[in-house]
Amino acid sequence: MTFVQRLLVGATWLAVCGLGDAQAQSVVGSETHPRIKAGLDAVSAIDTHDHLWPFERLPGLMETDRGRGMTLFGLWSSSYYPQVGSLTARQPREPFDPWWARARHDFDDARATGFYRYQLPAFRDLYGVDFDRITDDQAKALDAEIFDHYRDDRWVRQVVTERANIELMLNDPYWGRFDFQTHYPFEVLVLNVTTLLDGFHPSEFKLPSDDPYHFARDWGMKAGTLDDYLAILDQLFREAKSKGAVCLKSTRAYERTLRFENVPKERAERIFGRPRGELSPQDVKDFQDFIMWRLVGLSAAHELPFQIHTGHGKLQGSNPLLLLDLIEANPATKFILFHGGYPWVAETGAIVLRHGRHVWVDSVWLPTISPTMARRALHEWLEVMPSDRILWGADCNHAEGIYGATVTTRAVLAEVLAEKVVRGDLVEEQAARIGRQILRENALALFPQLKGRLWRPERKPPEAPKASR
Repeated sequence: MTFVQRLLVGATWLAVCGLGDAQAQSVVGSETHPRIKAGLDAVSAIDTHDHLWPFERLPGLMETDRGRGMTLFGLWSSSYYPQVGSLTARQPREPFDPWWARARHDFDDARATGFYRYQLPAFRDLYGVDFDRITDDQAKALDAEIFDHYRDDRWVRQVVTERANIELMLNDPYWGRFDFQTHYPFEVLVLNVTTLLDGFHPSEFKLPSDDPYHFARDWGMKAGTLDDYLAILDQLFREAKSKGAVCLKSTRAYERTLRFENVPKERAERIFGRPRGELSPQDVKDFQDFIMWRLVGLSAAHELPFQIHTGHGKLQGSNPLLLLDLIEANPATKFILFHGGYPWVAETGAIVLRHGRHVWVDSVWLPTISPTMARRALHEWLEVMPSDRILWGADCNHAEGIYGATVTTRAVLAEVLAEKVVRGDLVEEQAARIGRQILRENALALFPQLKGRLWRPERKPPEAPKASR
């Protein structure tokens, strides 16, 4: 075999393995990609997770020289950007020009980060501005336009439902967990149960809207024993479900390990009713562990799937593998592993592979953190689990962020599916179906209550695009 022949064989082998496939590397420029992308953009999506505050309380609202409203600084300061880059503060009532003179170079060291780039589609598509190349005059005009758009909530509704093409959005109101209120017609309630783990003593709760004991007083319920507290939790679930909640959410991975032991009730009873100052850290963990297992049981009893933050929290304790004992012991509970477990995306896929009958993976936030990791994760997940196990969400608290995260997610998903078609791993009709599942159909299947909330005229899925010959 000649040297040239060996090169050709090697190139063919690399192409088959996907390691040197020029067609796959340039999938965005292929004939397949625009068809896949157009089909996904047309899907009226079901967003499984956001934190869209009531309009009057939106993060980023501030006093300006034009009055109270949203600003360019407000959008950036309430985005994920401050996690990767410094942002110069704009003082109350400070005019735009002096702030921008100090802030214009804030982004220079973070231009390639996902937490910067996910907002760029919003500035580009909603305001016609290329933020990477923004001039001082464009920045000032953008600030003024943002302020004008946020004079009422019509802009938020338009961006979410029309521009981002989201029909329904599951919203986690962590600012008022037990208020059970919604504020937008597309909003679906989520019961955030994070603080319930701390119910060993009433002094743990600072806000009435976070306080199960406040809820108990409103309902005339006793709260003197652990059994009383468990009854309060059950009533909370009943009330939340009656007000439209479709699932639970826990973010405790930001504060502690995800390893929850099955603590005996007798141990929890000895801890209940004592303030934190009388307890050891192990006592607190034991009570939290006990309650977590009870919440998982209530999740099954009330048919409310359980969204659990995994990864990118308290990193030394947020690996989703730490949940395996809890998952294995509760097959009647539907677990949703958030954020793909980033950075443990492979581990999350392995969990769903092993326990796929009652575990889902949600890519929420992952494309915003790292589109590259999101592409890798989606490729791998589609290889190890059925396509009806994958969900998505934007995970933002203002309209521009939701739009940017949604555009980023659709783009990542389109690239992955187009590459699988180009490589011959999927036919195009199958890829289109998988994309629709992830963006919409899987959520409707997992949360059947949503079907009664759909408000757009029923549309048949578009016919599969015809590949050119």
